[in-house]
Amino acid sequence: MKKLFVAAIVAFAGFTAVQAQASVNKVEIVTVQDSVVKTPIKLEELPEAIKTVLQTDPYKAWTPTAAFSVKDGSKSYFQVDVKKEEETASLKFDAEGKPVE
Repeated sequence: MKKLFVAAIVAFAGFTAVQAQASVNKVEIVTVQDSVVKTPIKLEELPEAIKTVLQTDPYKAWTPTAAFSVKDGSKSYFQVDVKKEEETASLKFDAEGKPVE
């Protein structure tokens, strides 16, 4: 009876060690490359084309609150955060003032 009890403990300990080892080996490494660089700029530093577009419909009802120069891999654009009453939005334009998706 004593041998059976000792055998059961040894078997349980061995099973636990195998389970612990198995869970250690299941670590996944995920590499995320964030190539977006967002640099704050003054609203006055926006290209003239973007300033002109912001004064036309449908943008003139919105008030610019912040501006950023964004580099996303090989793409470059400007992000303008705007506000109208309680609504906020982010607009993206290229240097010529054309909307960017």
